[in-house]
Amino acid sequence: MAVKTADEILLPSERKMSRKEKRQYTLHEMKRNKMCYILMAPFMLLFLVFTVIPVCMSLPMGFCDFDMAHAPKWVGLQNFYTLFIEDDVFMGAIRTTLIFALFTGPLSYAMSFLLAWLINELHPVLKTVFTLVFYAPSMAGNIYFVWQLIFSGDSYGYLNSILMDLGITTTAIQWLTDGNYLLACVIIVQLWVSMGAGFLALRAGFQGIDKSMYEAGAIEGISNRWQELIHITIPSMGPQLMFAAVMQIVSSFTVDIVGRSLCGFPSTDYKAHTIMTHAFDYGWVRYEMGYSSAICFVLFLAMFVCNQLISKLLGKYLD
Repeated sequence: MAVKTADEILLPSERKMSRKEKRQYTLHEMKRNKMCYILMAPFMLLFLVFTVIPVCMSLPMGFCDFDMAHAPKWVGLQNFYTLFIEDDVFMGAIRTTLIFALFTGPLSYAMSFLLAWLINELHPVLKTVFTLVFYAPSMAGNIYFVWQLIFSGDSYGYLNSILMDLGITTTAIQWLTDGNYLLACVIIVQLWVSMGAGFLALRAGFQGIDKSMYEAGAIEGISNRWQELIHITIPSMGPQLMFAAVMQIVSSFTVDIVGRSLCGFPSTDYKAHTIMTHAFDYGWVRYEMGYSSAICFVLFLAMFVCNQLISKLLGKYLD
């Protein structure tokens, strides 16, 4: 009887294959899982038509002058030249977006991880309740009126009322119209609504860890929860950590609706004016689609660079 080699013993997906073998294996797997692809087809069709194709169209459109009423006119790098040399509002939007990204991105990521970790230690019923409590703000649509009541600029606003009752201030503060305060208010609200898909991914990651790994760790000398977190939990959650990081990067760089809902459009001195708000202004208010596409392309590059950096940092947990 012939002895099988190591490559023959391994599954096709676990050994090196030629291009032809990879193609044949892929087709075989697609046929074997055809019902899954059929179920995915409606979503993938909508995703292709309304997301992939528009994104691919936006790149060449950024090099055109296009107002949706006339045919696109090629202008080369003129949109990008205007964007970085002549558009002072855009330069301020870059600063505001970076502030949002630096504050809401890491803080929201850390909060999602910490809360998911703490919730994972609770009773199953409490896990469900607290997961819903922290995830619900990201699902709600018209939630900003609550924060408008809290940050209302008169003495009846909840925050002003509390501060005046405590004697901290004697006059009402214009939280959402004063340039000294409005950006901080928007950041607070953005953190509140940021527990979205990334948070759920981390919750699923904690639940998917094999409990026997903790028992093996205890045998190897791990003696406290901190060591378990560093040496077992985090290395076991590579895909979930990566997914959550990407989602937080996207949400922090594309902040828009929060600022427009709370501070109006445009906000005072453009203090809450982000790159995404600038793209909305030129795309859906002025209908200068070419210029708006150039703005979105710059935003895409910034997110792509950040995603690559995060991939390098978390790549060791994906092996």
